[in-house]
Order: sequence, then C-alpha cells, then structure tokens
Amino acid sequence: MTATIDARSRTGAGPSASFEGRAVGLLAGSGRFPILFAEAARRQGLRVACVGIRGEAPETLAGLCDSFDVVPVTTPSRIIGAFKRRGVRDLVMAGKVHKTAMYTPFLFWHAISDPRARRVWYRGALRRDKKDDTILLTVIDEFAKDGLSFRSALDFCPELLVNHGVLTRRRPSRSELEDIRFGWHLAKEMGRLDVGQSVAVKDCAAIAVEAIEGTDRCIERAGQLCRSGGWTLVKVAKPQQDMRFDVPTVGLGTIEKLREAGARVLAIEAGKTIVIDRPEVVALADRLGITLVALDSAEVLEGTPA
Repeated sequence: MTATIDARSRTGAGPSASFEGRAVGLLAGSGRFPILFAEAARRQGLRVACVGIRGEAPETLAGLCDSFDVVPVTTPSRIIGAFKRRGVRDLVMAGKVHKTAMYTPFLFWHAISDPRARRVWYRGALRRDKKDDTILLTVIDEFAKDGLSFRSALDFCPELLVNHGVLTRRRPSRSELEDIRFGWHLAKEMGRLDVGQSVAVKDCAAIAVEAIEGTDRCIERAGQLCRSGGWTLVKVAKPQQDMRFDVPTVGLGTIEKLREAGARVLAIEAGKTIVIDRPEVVALADRLGITLVALDSAEVLEGTPA
C-alpha cells in the first residue's frame, strides 16, 4: 500500500467517500500522530472509533474521537472486540508503541493473559523472528480473521508527508552531503534488514545505528560517542516500507534531541517521512542551527545531491 491519494481523492471525493455513514477505527499509540489523524478525519466529516494502547495513547484523543477505549497492547481479543462493538471494519494505526517492553523481566510474559495473544506470540511467523514488520504483519493478519482491514493513515492526511528540498535556511555543506550519502546507504540497508531507520554519521563513519531503542535514544548515544558534535542523522523509510505502519516520523522533540546531542544536520526521505507540526519544526531547526533536508532516495544513491 502506498501513501498516495487514490483516484477518489484526486477527483475530490476523498477517502471519506468510502466511509460515509460508518466509522473509521484508530488504533492509537503515543505521540502527536494519532491526534493529527483524528483531527484530519473530523475535518472530513468522519466518525472515529479509537482504541488507545494503555500507557501509550494520549488522553486528548477522548475529546477528538466519537468513542475512546483504552486497552492493553497484550490483549488483541479486547482490541478487536472494541472495534467490532463500534461497527468498525476499516482501521488505521498511528503512533508509537514501545517494543522494549518485550524485554522487561517478567512484566511482558505475565501481561500476556489473552489466549489469542499467546497463540500469536508463540506460533507462526513470530517463531522465526520478532522484527517490527513480522510483528505488525502478524497483527494485521490476526485482525483480518475478524473482518478488520488496515489501511494507511496517510490516505486521510497525506499533507503530513514531507516534500523534497532544503526546509531550513542553512543548506548542508559539501562534507555534510558526503555524510548524508554515506549514511543513506547504511540506513537503507538497516531498513532492509528491519533493524531500524536511523543512522548517525560523521566524516563518513557510523557513530550510532538505531535498533529497538528508537530514534531518540539513538540520538542520545551518538551525542555521547561524538563529543565534538557536528554530526548528521539520516532517517529513511525501509526499502520495503509498508505505509500502513512504522512510517518514519520526526517532530519538535527530534530537533530538540539533535541539538542537545550536538548534531548539525537531519536528512530525511522526501515523500516517505512524516513531519509533525512542520512549520514549528522548521522554525525551531532554524533557531537552533540544525539543517533539515528532505531528499529522494534515487538522487542520493546515484550521486551526491546538489
């Protein structure tokens, strides 16, 4: 599935045409993305039935959605049941769910009280590996058994995807462009392996690679390892990116973390990266001296972008 608007959207009908008279379901994690989706859906006259992941979903969603249930992530039977009670057939995922809980001693294993969760976790594809794509596609398949289908949240708010170009006043230097190209190759390979989406680079050397800890912790580690600062963070989509979930996202917090860690440049993938609160993000980056540039993968991989 792509993040582009379908033919109905281009002709003015928009995604709301296929949801007229019924609700779209929102499976919400943490951050601003679920809020922005709910706001976009309301502008389009859609009803939103939200199931928020306990400990992750913002409480603000209760005032933005027609219904708001809070359910533990380890109880898929309750999540599915909540959506079915609301008459939902089509769902979107938005927001982060922190995977590190899997390795919190005893907590995760005791939390899986749902028989369906235990069956999913110990059988099928998850016996082979527990990479992000494997977990999320397994979840999608499990929901499909109950007639629930996922689509991309970006079908409803494509304006969140960043356009190509240098977004800030400062442009990357020649050496920073070399770091971007070097880091882009690494980040794409890490994405292909479903390890992570971000790589920190300086002088064409990898400082830190994102894995289960997430982008913010990767940035913190890069700052600890590169005390001289002036490094570049490259964040890209996976080559096999499914736009229904885990789309690379940056926001105000990302820029603040980069400044604290001594970074100088943030390079992201145009058309495949969500920038939350874009005007505020660009203004903050300008104020803090962070260069923000969105590039097409082909131009980077084929040669240094101009």
